[in-house]
Amino acid sequence: MKKSTLINLLPLLIWCSCNQSETSNNIEGRDTTNSTSIELLLYTTADSTQLRITLVDTLRFTEHLQPLETETCVFVDSAQTFQTFLGIGGAITDASAEAFAKLSNDQQQALLTAYFDPRKGIGYTLARTHINSCDFSSASYTYVQDNDIELKTFNIAHDKQFRIPLIQKAIAAAGGELTTYVSPWSPPAWMKDNNDLLHGGKLKPEYFQSWANYFVQFIKAYEAQGIPIWGLTVQNEPMAKQIWESCIFSAEEERDFVKNYLGPTLGKNGLQDRKLIVWDHNRDLIYHRAQTIFNDTEASKYIWGMGFHWYEDWSGGNQMFDNVKRVHESWPDKNLIFTEGCNFPFEYSKITDWKWGERYGLSMINDFNNGTVAWTDWNILLDETGGPNHVKNFCMAPIHADTRTDKLIFSNSYYYIGHFSKFLKKGAKRMAASASRSNLLTTAFINPDGEQVVIVMNATNQPIKYQLMPGKYSASLVAQPHSISTMLIH
Repeated sequence: MKKSTLINLLPLLIWCSCNQSETSNNIEGRDTTNSTSIELLLYTTADSTQLRITLVDTLRFTEHLQPLETETCVFVDSAQTFQTFLGIGGAITDASAEAFAKLSNDQQQALLTAYFDPRKGIGYTLARTHINSCDFSSASYTYVQDNDIELKTFNIAHDKQFRIPLIQKAIAAAGGELTTYVSPWSPPAWMKDNNDLLHGGKLKPEYFQSWANYFVQFIKAYEAQGIPIWGLTVQNEPMAKQIWESCIFSAEEERDFVKNYLGPTLGKNGLQDRKLIVWDHNRDLIYHRAQTIFNDTEASKYIWGMGFHWYEDWSGGNQMFDNVKRVHESWPDKNLIFTEGCNFPFEYSKITDWKWGERYGLSMINDFNNGTVAWTDWNILLDETGGPNHVKNFCMAPIHADTRTDKLIFSNSYYYIGHFSKFLKKGAKRMAASASRSNLLTTAFINPDGEQVVIVMNATNQPIKYQLMPGKYSASLVAQPHSISTMLIH
């Protein structure tokens, strides 16, 4: 089968597997330590096959007390549980909304179903969007006129053309609820010391209060459009001077802005229950930011958690997952949320390269194992150029819209994410999971209904036989080359 033909079949393949598993979420979880009647449903996505979150087998466990030293095993232990899962999703940007608007009604519905429908799609429950423009906007803009300190001209009319309608449709497709949080890339240029939306710069002290008020105006304006705002980050990538919208906050500056302005302002305006997230940048400096802010009790009391990205080492040599773990260990009362990641540079001919999905699997497994409660991809949709983007910072997305032919192109990143988002439910608890060989990556959760979800990834060129062992029971499985599998234990 030609690859181009396979691409067009991918949504059908996942929808077929979804219908097969439709009843699995209604089965009550059973005690896997006392019963040999426990059932395992195996869903797989694998390179060089047509498997895309496809139900490939239903197995029963047998007693298996002591594995041999030569056996490869994945051990799971439901008696040991950790953080509570919140959700998985992606960013609804101007670029996503503009690409979406160019699609036919049928393809628009296909996109919404693919992402947000929990039965026919991969069940996104989380969304991020931006305050003012970002690099994935067609042009730079803000919501106020220059020097309007009191924000009397604040108006989100720009967003009502494309972005707000898409978010509203996404909420409807998700069943009426979508946990949404917002992030600014830059304050208005006139509030900054470089008088520029782009190229870094800093917020001038005389505008600290106006900028805090700006968050309130944005949240209330979006909520007036039927888009509840669950949370907000203080600043996207606060240590990066970019050629696009950006603004620099040192750790001390972010701490003091939260403590003296943003936190109190949210409270005074009845928004104290919105989840305030700091950092929103890479794993490399995450501990220093946490140490500076969380050790200040007056600042820390306003903060729900810390967001992070994956761009600290794009070569893949050192993703610094341990830095996430160190923050979780040091401040277990604070939440960790992955707020952005994408593959780049963009090449149309490489949209379906298998490595893109494995990048997601590697990050998601490690981030969850190190204490992360939620995970957010970057743009949910981009066009055939990897944009639109006003600074030509083009990149990959799990789904691309070829607006010339009105086609959706599904990359394997979509399916790798789906192996988590489709099966993990809000309120799930991560449980202990451990592989006996380093060529398998694994994580595991218990859903609120007792269903156990085990994810195993094989990024090697060889099939790997292994035993899945919940307690004293075992099932024999094979991890196909360059594959990811989700196992549901009932």
